[in-house]
Amino acid sequence: MENELTAILTFLEKSEKLKGTLRTAWDSEGKQESTAEHSWRLALMTACLLPYFPEINAAEALEMALLHDLAESVTGDISAFLTPDATAKSQQETAVFFQLTEDLPLNQKNHFQELFIAYEQNTTTTAHFIKALDKAETILQHNQGKNPADFHYEFNLDYGKKYFTGEVLTTLRTLLDAETKKNLQKNIGEKH
Repeated sequence: MENELTAILTFLEKSEKLKGTLRTAWDSEGKQESTAEHSWRLALMTACLLPYFPEINAAEALEMALLHDLAESVTGDISAFLTPDATAKSQQETAVFFQLTEDLPLNQKNHFQELFIAYEQNTTTTAHFIKALDKAETILQHNQGKNPADFHYEFNLDYGKKYFTGEVLTTLRTLLDAETKKNLQKNIGEKH
């Protein structure tokens, strides 16, 4: 057991770098958000919305939310606005994720890696749910953040739209889009 706990502590120590990985999103005070902060609120959003999705395994959804961007502790965050090569990004992040989880106890390593692959490839209902909420959390942060004057709110209106399926996610997206449109109008007004 001591060896397993040591391996878990090592994994957690490596994961600490996510706290310093910055994203292209700003909080309501104007501080650039870290990937760890995004992952935390994604997990919180997941917990809040799970009651609407009884078919989803709550533990797996929360684990996936916490793990989905862990590789960025090494690769850094590449903004979707910059339209990176999605295949290359996924391959790089998968390789890094596998390295980060390599020393975990075997069952845990396999479980985390399976969750990560499911997320990356969007192969399960849980992955689809977390992908939608990942986009929703990003849009929410963009809408409430104290952003630079040249911030591109228009990007929010199409970002990840394909993941918002079903009544709950479609309604969530409608609410987020309405807030984005308010920010667009406000931003246009400030430029004139």
